[in-house]
Amino acid sequence: MAYPKLVNRPWKVVKSENILHIGPWLSVRQECVEMPSGTQIPTWFVFEFPDWINVIALTKDGQMVMEDQYRHALGETHYELVAGVIDPGETPLQAAQRELSEETGYEGGEWKLFMTLSPNPTNHNNLSYTFLATGVEKRREQHLEKTEDIHVDILSPEQVLEMLRDGEIIQALHAAPLWKFFAERGMK
Repeated sequence: MAYPKLVNRPWKVVKSENILHIGPWLSVRQECVEMPSGTQIPTWFVFEFPDWINVIALTKDGQMVMEDQYRHALGETHYELVAGVIDPGETPLQAAQRELSEETGYEGGEWKLFMTLSPNPTNHNNLSYTFLATGVEKRREQHLEKTEDIHVDILSPEQVLEMLRDGEIIQALHAAPLWKFFAERGMK
């Protein structure tokens, strides 16, 4: 079934000012914008983040490489995919392969871009790329940054699907590609 073609209707930027810059992690722009209708919005904030990656990693025997880690903003520990920031000069694929190796010690396999999402197109300017890596294997120990406390969990696809159903995977940019992964495999 065909769907209607979208027509882009960009807003005109009347005024733009950088109001916050925190290293490579976050910048905030305050803008005055004008909609195609002529209506002006005097204050619109744009959060500038680097692009992000996620990895759905499957071992040679079809198990899933997952992580559990504490997330301070929520004050909770949850299951997640391997994830990280794309460093300057890296491609999304290079960042995904680096993050999988550093955070879990798993490497190799076949890689493909699986899904691209916008974290929040209302006010975020970045994208999140999810890769599917199949046939990965443990080749080294974790190499974590001082600020990372990541536990690696090797789980069956059925266990991960059950965690999704039970609300144990709450990071939206991880849950969405996992739901797609299971839907494409006919797993409910």
